[in-house]
Amino acid sequence: MTAFAPGLYVVATPIGNLGDLSPRARDLLGAAALVAAEDTRTTGKLLKLAGSTARAVSLTEHNVVRRAPELLAAARQAPVALVSDAGTPVVADPGARLVEAAHAEGVAVFAIPGPSALAAAVSVSGFEGSDVHFLGFLPRQAGERRSRLESAASGASVLVFFESPNRLAATLRELDEWLGGPELAVCRELTKLHEEVVRGPAATLAARFEDTRGECTVVVRVPPRTTSPSDAAVRAYMGEMHRAGARRSAAAAEAARRFAVPRDHAYALWPDV
Repeated sequence: MTAFAPGLYVVATPIGNLGDLSPRARDLLGAAALVAAEDTRTTGKLLKLAGSTARAVSLTEHNVVRRAPELLAAARQAPVALVSDAGTPVVADPGARLVEAAHAEGVAVFAIPGPSALAAAVSVSGFEGSDVHFLGFLPRQAGERRSRLESAASGASVLVFFESPNRLAATLRELDEWLGGPELAVCRELTKLHEEVVRGPAATLAARFEDTRGECTVVVRVPPRTTSPSDAAVRAYMGEMHRAGARRSAAAAEAARRFAVPRDHAYALWPDV
């Protein structure tokens, strides 16, 4: 077995198929003094698979401040593993705060790379992946969701996010409306028995996934802009709406639709007086 120095090890775990656990990850889990995990029940099964007797410690958004000192103290003496329920830690999970604390306290941090739903989805989408904006889970509120998507789309050619199967169809319809009918890939149940990767226009896939289940990662190719309005044009429009007595938020929403710019950008161009 590989010898591991003391420190905090960020360990990628399978996103579905347990055969994707790397030999090095298996060795580290066997050598770890503690394993920090969001769900210790899920991680317990993984530790059993790896033949590890390490103690799993719950690490959530609610207890990370309290648990960090114990974990970092142990990491100064022996290997301590940070895992997520599935995939690479810190990507849309609470582990980032522990890693940040480790750096602040001078505790060595090591990567044990491996499975990632983000990387896997981009790789099978067929969209060129050098300009990707990862959004994690989208906000629940429609206004916040639209603002975040439009802002991200203004600065990247590919967007990736995780979505609940219960909200997938509605979100795809929103993408069709807000981003001008983009092509996208829905990656469902990656590496699992019922794995499915379907690519097509947002509206078409919204109808297909009206009733679905399983974990979903969505990869969106942002349509190229047909126009590139200057700030002057948007500012002029917002000024016109201001003089007409329109509400700022309504004017910004209409400017976003008319000029294909983020709503918050148009909002910021409202006249001061």
